[in-house]
Amino acid sequence: MNVRTGSLAAKFGVAGGGLALLLTVAHLFNDALSSMLSALLPTLQERFGLTESWLAFLVATFAFSSSVTQPLFGALSDRFGRRALAAFGLVLSVSLLSLMAVAPSVWTLLGLLLVGGLGSAAFHPSGTSIARSSSVNKELAVSLFSAGGMLGLAMGPVLVLIVASGLGLGYTPWLMVPGIVLGILINLIAPARAHAPEPARRPLEGGRLLRGPVGRLVLVGTLLEVAFTTFTSAFPLWLVAERGLARDSTLLGWTLTVFFLAAALGGVTGSLLSQRWGRSRVVTLSLLAAPLPLFATFAAAPGSAAFFGWVLLAGLLTNMAFPLLIVSAQDLAPRSEATASGMLMGLTVGLAGLLYVGVGRLQEVVGMAPAMALSYLALLPAALLARAAVDGHPAPSGGAKTL
Repeated sequence: MNVRTGSLAAKFGVAGGGLALLLTVAHLFNDALSSMLSALLPTLQERFGLTESWLAFLVATFAFSSSVTQPLFGALSDRFGRRALAAFGLVLSVSLLSLMAVAPSVWTLLGLLLVGGLGSAAFHPSGTSIARSSSVNKELAVSLFSAGGMLGLAMGPVLVLIVASGLGLGYTPWLMVPGIVLGILINLIAPARAHAPEPARRPLEGGRLLRGPVGRLVLVGTLLEVAFTTFTSAFPLWLVAERGLARDSTLLGWTLTVFFLAAALGGVTGSLLSQRWGRSRVVTLSLLAAPLPLFATFAAAPGSAAFFGWVLLAGLLTNMAFPLLIVSAQDLAPRSEATASGMLMGLTVGLAGLLYVGVGRLQEVVGMAPAMALSYLALLPAALLARAAVDGHPAPSGGAKTL
């Protein structure tokens, strides 16, 4: 950290672990506003008279701009500096996405999602890289950053509905304020680079990384995200179709909230366990164990203690490996940390989204439960691939480390 950023970090009291926590909170607000779209879809459909195809197009537009483009922004961050890109991306994202509920036309809404998604894509790889370098315990720092996003995903739909029901949709733009403040703080405090610039380095490292071990980690992350996406997207539909829950049942929302919160806890737990057992073992065992609670949710009575217990365990185990995969990719690309982060955090989600189209088609052919089960079983080859990809890059040994 240079003199300017070091003195500012000390002044604001966020040096070291404090910076990682600042980024975690920033990630929470960014992803909270990103996840508001799902809660607003019924309102937007009624206001603009949108068909189901139009709604799917809006969701796909945001998914593409916010996920698939992350490796590109990661490469830009590695080449030109990460602080400004993280700060600007966060401010752009929260500013535009907070306006979704008050968009005057569907074309304006589409533009907000497209450009706001690009802001989110710019923030994620840069923010992950800064979080990693802010702490001696890089696994814990990255897992906390990832947990912030999961908490945001869980909070966003509830937050926007609370504001809308209590004050009205016209007040939702005020939700941008915390994110803007956090973006300014990041720009003032965070170090610009993780390493010295290399003018002669190739401008884009993505292709080279995908052809190497980072590409294998991307494959593991994609298979993991297929299972994750299947649960969050298809399981509520299965509860309605097969268990008779109402489409507006609060149990659907609580199921997803428990899953997301458990996923956040799982990422942090995995980072702590990796300090004792090693990164490869935690990743492999969690991926091998995750299908059990995912399958058990089919048999448990919805709303029962056992049901929520299995949902909690499913979220915990399914996401336990993900932050460790990110750190492994960063270790394999020390001069392209943000690019590697973008691949694991963005490209995997985008590829999983494309594969989920096939899962949806399979649901129509063989039924919802069998198709979901097949996607959950993708975690087993992911575990085998992960063992080979993560081996040789264990978590640092030694005594306990703190942020």
